[in-house]
Amino acid sequence: MTRETNALPLPPSLYAATAVPPLALPQLETDRNVKVAIIGGGFAGLSTALHLAEQGTDAIVLEANEPGWGASGNNGGQLNPGLKLDPDTIEATFGADLGRRMIAFSYNTPVFTLELIRRLNIACDIRQNGTLRAAYHESHARAVEATASQCIARGMPVRLLDASDCRKMTGTDRYVRAMFDARGGDVHPLNYARGLARAALAAGASIHGATPATSLAREGGRWRITTPRAVVRADKVLLATNGFTDDLWPALRQTVVPLFSSIAATAPLPDDVARQIMPARSVLYESGHITVYYRIDAENRLLMGGRGPMKWIHNANAVSYLMRYAERLWPAVGGIAWTHGWNSRLAMTSDHYPHVHEPAPGLLAYLGCNGRGVALATAMGEQLAKRLTGGETAEIDLPITAIKPIRFHVAWPVGVRSAVLLGRVRDRLGV
Repeated sequence: MTRETNALPLPPSLYAATAVPPLALPQLETDRNVKVAIIGGGFAGLSTALHLAEQGTDAIVLEANEPGWGASGNNGGQLNPGLKLDPDTIEATFGADLGRRMIAFSYNTPVFTLELIRRLNIACDIRQNGTLRAAYHESHARAVEATASQCIARGMPVRLLDASDCRKMTGTDRYVRAMFDARGGDVHPLNYARGLARAALAAGASIHGATPATSLAREGGRWRITTPRAVVRADKVLLATNGFTDDLWPALRQTVVPLFSSIAATAPLPDDVARQIMPARSVLYESGHITVYYRIDAENRLLMGGRGPMKWIHNANAVSYLMRYAERLWPAVGGIAWTHGWNSRLAMTSDHYPHVHEPAPGLLAYLGCNGRGVALATAMGEQLAKRLTGGETAEIDLPITAIKPIRFHVAWPVGVRSAVLLGRVRDRLGV
């Protein structure tokens, strides 16, 4: 209980270099008794704390480093609607009632996030210029067409683009088909995380940095959480650690694969070049086995993201393939300086759905954003707060499932490398 803990420095991202100053969040020094303890200071944990505090519920956030240190403050900054699976598949899997609620909830998450940011007056370069899901092979185009038709049939603000439309929207002739969803957008994620933390504090929540949870156990009908210098006792607990989930709760870490996703960013582009790339300023992610995603930020920098090394990186040279790909899409990018390269860990699930678990009374876990965490995790904060205050009778718009470890989880690094290699080959071949 006397071990000192220091927060790790932020990854060397463009966001860290351009963000508003961090909040002064001291390590927890004295024991606390609260209604709800939240472990993890990413978007899900911060949003849950905010919504609990706004309802008058006493909540504390325990963060091992600082809010937004993980993927929440280091992602592509895209607000993308929906889940990975198509609406028809979701309804077939979960039934008409829950399936329809899941679809309505997940596709509205960018709107929820945008409205929350505006209500809280968070300065984070928020824009709602739409999301493009783009295909460069006919085989992938069929999947885009299927998704678009299912969304259009449900009355969503979605339209299907042909190759000519894609060229106008992106500035490249790479894509043969794309789905445009007007609800999407982008944000400076670290500024958003810090703004969300500031709003949660103002609403009455407590947040402590450099305060990892080192053990979790039942004690007299409540939960006892140890940290390096103090103990928290809580009626209920939320585990919201996503790609950084450890062994705090048995087998939870084995339910997700913690993949690294990397981003490279340029210096601000010259005006003539910036006008050629994504002129409508929509964000884009590719439909393929290995996803590449990108956007132009508020300062006309190009941010290219995708799979990279399964280890921490510190500059753009570590993901040079993203720079080469950018030049293939837009030759005018050649010669532009790439100033930053960084990554962080995402949590992927075997079924590609986000997971909500209740493995014990008063214990809730949320993880597995599968690369859609900015808007999804934000909106889940309201849902998780509802469940934490209302208990088992409080219905939310995602299924609550049992913890099911992934088979052969210990071999995930080898499996990921093999899957990425195979995916890249299949994407090149269009199969």
